[in-house]
Amino acid sequence: METTHSQGKDINVNLKGVTICCDDFGTGNIPIIFIHGFPFDKSSWEPQLEFLKHTHRVLAYDIRGFGKSTAGEENMSISLFADDLVELMNVLQIEKAVACGLSMGGYILLNAVSRYPDRFEAIILSDTQCIADSAEVMEKRYKTIDQINADGVTDFANAFVKNVFCPDSLNTKKELVEKIRNIILTTLPITITGTLNALAQRSEMCSSLNEILIPVLILCGEEDTVTPMAQAEFLNLNILNSEFCSIAKAGHLSNLEQPDEFNRYLTPFITKW
Repeated sequence: METTHSQGKDINVNLKGVTICCDDFGTGNIPIIFIHGFPFDKSSWEPQLEFLKHTHRVLAYDIRGFGKSTAGEENMSISLFADDLVELMNVLQIEKAVACGLSMGGYILLNAVSRYPDRFEAIILSDTQCIADSAEVMEKRYKTIDQINADGVTDFANAFVKNVFCPDSLNTKKELVEKIRNIILTTLPITITGTLNALAQRSEMCSSLNEILIPVLILCGEEDTVTPMAQAEFLNLNILNSEFCSIAKAGHLSNLEQPDEFNRYLTPFITKW
């Protein structure tokens, strides 16, 4: 059932004392909610919102502490972010949604689906994985936290963009690379370090993949070195009702590096909603 809702860009929604900023466009019985990766904001989904808003109700929101959303007092965690997603749906009177999460957005979505399975009609997992951090990756995150606390976020931002884009994007999409760098640079250091800790402490979700019974679309850039294609293939192998599409000439930000191809895979998957 469609509900009356205030639509547009930069709508502030109060979730138990935290202000979540979201974009909400279009109409449809089953909205599609986009969850950004770390350390970005909802603007990273603009190519998808622009593409789909004439045929679907589409939403993207800034995770707490990112973009124009406030951080609140609680320690960051993937479970907290998942609770925020479901509470946002509650406040906006969205009973069920199709949700799409990229990278950390995928971690949030896997967590939410395992705990609130009846709230999702289908999900899209993009450039993400189900594993927890290894001891080595965890240690690297803690070193990055120390580095940011000592020196600020500039070095972190410069290194991060080199990792998330494939070489072709770094060479030919300089405006996009700079936009992402600026998003990172304008994020509060305490949000970045708090979320790095949340990522390090997250639980593995691989053991619950067989409980996901809704349709799942898995997308991954062929040159993703952050969450490699092998991880996407593992998701596909272990989620019963899933399909997997790889995206050429894309790294970790496949929806931005190759938006037309990303949208082309989205279209047939979401037509039934």
